[in-house]
Amino acid sequence: MIGIFFFWLVSLLFSSQKINVKDLPQKYREWLELTEYIILPQEKDVFMQLAADRDRDIFIETFWKQRDPTPGTPQNEYKDEHINRFLYANKYYRRGTTRPGWMTDMGRIHIILGLPASIEKFEGVAGIYPCQVWYYYGDRRKGLPTYFAVVFYQRQGSGEFKLYNQLSDGPANLLIDEKGLDLTNYRQVYEKIRELAPTLAGVSISMIPGEYPYNYQPSPKNNMILGDIFKSPKKDVSPSYATHFLNYKGVVSTEYLTNYVENTTNIALILDPILNIHFLHFSINPKSVSIDYFEPKDQYYCNFQLNVSLRKGENIISQYSKDFPFYFDPGDADRIRGSGISIQDSFPLIEGTYQLNILVQNSVGKEFSVFEKDISIPEPSELPKLIGPVLGYKLQDYSSHLRIPFSVADKLLLIDPQNTFSQTDDVAIFFSLMNVKRELWKEGNVEVFINGLREKDPVRKSFPLNLKDYPYNEILGIFYAIPARELAPDYYKMKLILKNREGAIIDEKDSNFIISPKEMLPHPATLANSFPLSNSFLYLYFLAYQYDKVNNYKKAEEFYKRAYLSKPDYKKGLIEYTHFLIKVKEFDKSLELVENLKDDEDLRFEYYLIKGKAYMGIGKYPKAIENLLEGNKIYNSDIRLLNALGFCYYKTSEEKKALEVLKASLRLNPGQKEVKKLVEEIEKDSN
Repeated sequence: MIGIFFFWLVSLLFSSQKINVKDLPQKYREWLELTEYIILPQEKDVFMQLAADRDRDIFIETFWKQRDPTPGTPQNEYKDEHINRFLYANKYYRRGTTRPGWMTDMGRIHIILGLPASIEKFEGVAGIYPCQVWYYYGDRRKGLPTYFAVVFYQRQGSGEFKLYNQLSDGPANLLIDEKGLDLTNYRQVYEKIRELAPTLAGVSISMIPGEYPYNYQPSPKNNMILGDIFKSPKKDVSPSYATHFLNYKGVVSTEYLTNYVENTTNIALILDPILNIHFLHFSINPKSVSIDYFEPKDQYYCNFQLNVSLRKGENIISQYSKDFPFYFDPGDADRIRGSGISIQDSFPLIEGTYQLNILVQNSVGKEFSVFEKDISIPEPSELPKLIGPVLGYKLQDYSSHLRIPFSVADKLLLIDPQNTFSQTDDVAIFFSLMNVKRELWKEGNVEVFINGLREKDPVRKSFPLNLKDYPYNEILGIFYAIPARELAPDYYKMKLILKNREGAIIDEKDSNFIISPKEMLPHPATLANSFPLSNSFLYLYFLAYQYDKVNNYKKAEEFYKRAYLSKPDYKKGLIEYTHFLIKVKEFDKSLELVENLKDDEDLRFEYYLIKGKAYMGIGKYPKAIENLLEGNKIYNSDIRLLNALGFCYYKTSEEKKALEVLKASLRLNPGQKEVKKLVEEIEKDSN
């Protein structure tokens, strides 16, 4: 794109073929064995799509980093403990089996839970098959009971110790001799085991010592506990880093890939009432931020690069990047570490449904964070429509000649991506209405409903906002603020309902937020760039480019024309406009406009290129060749020019020159199928 927008084209979200485990080099097969019980399905799926050993090594490093309990230190205690458990299992749990120890039931439990708090063995006990009971104190955060027992036994008295399941195996399978017992009488079986091994009886029917199910019949709860045990090592790991690793390994440099950071992101679609353009505003807040010290200025700093793309299928319709360096005094370092940093931006976009990709990279700490979401921008309509709401913790007056994210007209909404407000904050609301006719403005209103979600005595608050209290416009932007103190600490749902004079509902929207009991909450520091509204013509070029990418050439031409007329002396925009006119075969118009570049020495190459392609379009090949050759004197490695020149030589029967130029183009970019086809055609005709 142009001006302040720098477009970088990359291929995001590509697909890969999975390979079979047996086809992996041995060290990666061994790593999959090592992590069999802790790797998430999504992680393994991504790993099996990696084709290069370098990518596999980086992924493995990232895998362990995601589980490191002390990421700021050189030691990864989790990794060390897991490897020790795996080696221990291989050494000590091969009894009675030819399988490696890690594959046995005892090995699996040891790898997942570690050494038990105590072990009780029932080997050589008359009437009981050999058993072991391992007792554990469970981690409640991972869904495990406070105290529980895991039972192993040798089925029929031989082979390896198998994990005993109270429900599917049943207590009777622990008895060597079942004669004289009614196996459907669970109490009788329990009493028999208690007679032979008193402490085994209880855990034979329940994994929770001292818990006795109804009628002594094992309940499905035991299966649920076993399921929680197997899931426990995967409980606190988000698989998003793995999918981002796969999707961005061609975009994010290798040194960043091991440092994915989760984020909280707030996006808002705001219809600008002055420009009548939809803007997407966003605030992305990485959950951790690395900072560094700059000694010459006694300042701390971090440095973010923001890359934003809007895609429709595989087609990238809009993309740009910006830098956000941030320096701050040592006294603010603890606050920045605690509350984080929110990178904010906004850009205009056209109607349709797209996938939004926001990539943030911090050069300090080599960290990256990603946000992806499908978004929809409404098609033009004559019907009244609500857009929003957007919530912030404070509403400020703001200079209307500058635009920054979450500003509209002369107001600025301060945003916290988590939508959490303290007692000293406001709950500030912004929403817009489009297609407002005078009758609706005079008689209509927006009912605001705020409902707490707690079960006991929830807060219920509602009030109307009359449209006529705001200056009339077909696009109304409405701000309103409520002191957070008026709402008790709770989770809330806000609903806006647009009604006409008769009270009929025209449209409705909702949002969620949280009121904290804390008197004050630290909100993240905000990084955002201002944009002078005097440069609004750049927004028009931005939209024209998007319409062009979705093949809506009519709208694209409309916005190119508006942008050009808004700022005729903006030469880079004029270049893009004239190239577009050639694309839609308006060659004469392109030739007319390009003369505005004639006297600009810095743009002479583009001047001759555009003239040459326009003359080519209308079939004036000698005139086209004349201009293209002038351009080639300035820069002789532009494939657009070379391809046009080669085609013109071909059309004027100068096959030798055509082949020379087209082959030069192919040397610069061998992947040009159409150029290759033309070369083959010329060579065939020449023979």
